[in-house]
Amino acid sequence: MTQYGFYFDSTRCTGCKTCEMACKDYKDLPATIAFRKVYDYEGGSWTDAGDGIYTTDTFAYHVSLACNHCAMPACMAKCPSGAIEKDGKTGLVHIDQEKCTGVGACVTSCPYNVPVLDDAKKAQKCDGCADRVAEGLNPICVDACPVRALEWGDIEELRAARTGTVAGIAPMPSPDETTPSIAINPCPAAKEPGDTTGAIANEKEVTNVPA
Repeated sequence: MTQYGFYFDSTRCTGCKTCEMACKDYKDLPATIAFRKVYDYEGGSWTDAGDGIYTTDTFAYHVSLACNHCAMPACMAKCPSGAIEKDGKTGLVHIDQEKCTGVGACVTSCPYNVPVLDDAKKAQKCDGCADRVAEGLNPICVDACPVRALEWGDIEELRAARTGTVAGIAPMPSPDETTPSIAINPCPAAKEPGDTTGAIANEKEVTNVPA
């Protein structure tokens, strides 16, 4: 089985959210649902030396995330109706709408905040643009990125082609939880998963919390 996944270059990402908007347009999603989300992670402080000189360790960077089509998907393990399946050829994780009962176990179990329940109480999420991939095309978010911060392909080939990639940076959880199919080129400011020195600056946007 080929395991498809995303390569994300955080040294290139400007946080413009073109990837997110292209996905919403292609999938015809409502304003309240996004399959790809761009997290703004910021932190640090200023220190007054007492003589008018200030030093700082502030940082800010962006993380573009969709479904990571994990090797051990928590959403699939927790789904009581067996509606979530992993394709045997591509490794893509998809939701069978006919089987979905809207319990929402996938929503609460995914450590990446990926699945959502729509107005019809059906779970939805990024499917890796499986229809495009079947035609030999990239997911729409990859082709839409104006700075080419996203790439798509066999995850092992993506990792082998670039040294120093990691499977997670803050605010992502530890990759040990689900083994995500993602390779990240961390920017100099990137923090380790589980970092507590920063915070998600746009939390209401990416977690669907009402403003």
